[in-house]
Amino acid sequence: MSIFPKISLRLEVERYLKEGFMNKEVVSALGKQEAERRFETLLNHLSHPPSFTTVRVNTHLASVQHVKNLLLDELRKQFNGLSVPILQHPDLQDVLLIPIIGPRRNIKKQQCEAVVGAQCGNAVLRGAHVYVPGIVSASKFMKAGDVISVYSDIKGKCKKGAKEFDGTKVFLGNGISELSRKEIFNGLPELKGIGIRMTEPIYLSPSFDNVLPNYLFLQNLPSAVVTHVLDPQPGEKILDLCAAPGGKTTHIAALMRDQGEVIALDKISNKVEKIKQNALLLGLNSIKAFCFDGTKALKLDMVKDAEGKPPFLRESFDRILLDAPCSGMGQRPNMACSWTLKEVTSYQPLQRKLFTVAVELLKPGGVLVYSTCTITLAENEEQVAWALATFPCLQLQPQEPQIGGEGMMGAGLSSEQLKQLQRFDPSVVPVRDTDIASLGDARIEDMIWLANRDCIGFFIAKFIKCKST
Repeated sequence: MSIFPKISLRLEVERYLKEGFMNKEVVSALGKQEAERRFETLLNHLSHPPSFTTVRVNTHLASVQHVKNLLLDELRKQFNGLSVPILQHPDLQDVLLIPIIGPRRNIKKQQCEAVVGAQCGNAVLRGAHVYVPGIVSASKFMKAGDVISVYSDIKGKCKKGAKEFDGTKVFLGNGISELSRKEIFNGLPELKGIGIRMTEPIYLSPSFDNVLPNYLFLQNLPSAVVTHVLDPQPGEKILDLCAAPGGKTTHIAALMRDQGEVIALDKISNKVEKIKQNALLLGLNSIKAFCFDGTKALKLDMVKDAEGKPPFLRESFDRILLDAPCSGMGQRPNMACSWTLKEVTSYQPLQRKLFTVAVELLKPGGVLVYSTCTITLAENEEQVAWALATFPCLQLQPQEPQIGGEGMMGAGLSSEQLKQLQRFDPSVVPVRDTDIASLGDARIEDMIWLANRDCIGFFIAKFIKCKST
């Protein structure tokens, strides 16, 4: 059952999304009422966290069973002896699923309050503690050791340093303050640690701050599916065209048993450093990360670059992952998005530029996987229709494993083509409460079924290049 209102969007953005989800093809197949119900259910899901926390095991350094045992011990410590199951995904052997308990509706609100920014609030709903930079406001007399009720400023209206806030705010649970109000707002920029340690979050979900960092990578379920769909093989040369923060890059290298070459590009230098740090932490040596704009990754002259740096010659890669920059409208939880329609619709041309480069850089017989963490028709199925019309050398491929639903109608793709896509749409299941008692009675198959559906909104398409461009 919903505990939060549906995601708050600008009216122009909500109308735009609604037009996509209630296009002629969808309405004629489902009927207007059912199409509208599904759209409203989706908006409702976006403001709530998924039902499971998903972690990927770094199989390069440890077995899944070993890491699962270590994680069970960690959870018992975090949850004060409470026994929460950890499930190994049957189709993604390196993925572990931890059910999220909540919403817990009987938490008593305290007089002393802290308000956090929306992004910080979203992280708290997925198991994080509150870090000092995320705190926007705190009660006048708050001191270290106080029990504090934490709220999210979902509309971004609270002034930094305010003593109280009466605007739109959403209760996230209670925690214990590590610092006084004065220490938090004394103007020292170097304060970056935990400000409030969450003790009674409304959604009980493990904190992964410095937990088994060499063995685990916190990743949404569809993000782990993407790399399995790419199916990298040892000895291949693979390009991750928009790679930060490196979750999929490191997954590619692990699935290749660190044999071969994984090139990771991102145009923001501190994000590239993050990829390098993650590769080092996970003990992966096959990754080379470069600060480079993916739209310029194709070398236009034919002079071979001896150092293997970008830009690259045509047809240099066996497989390419294009996890494209996107509007991110599938991310959860997200209670409010202030983006304008212009911002939401600005990604399609950039995605096409990157896609064009990827096709050129792919060897004949090579595999290209395109993915986004958004729900819009324009950035997903419409891009597939455009790609097939623009590049006759590309063929859509069935995906393995097929965990998401089929693609959405409305872009003129055939029903056969839609079946070859994966669209993760959380609206296919109702928002539900999970408590410890219900977990004890649940069958593993039912829990896996729920984890596969109640995740973030996501899209995957897989192509093979049949001949030289």
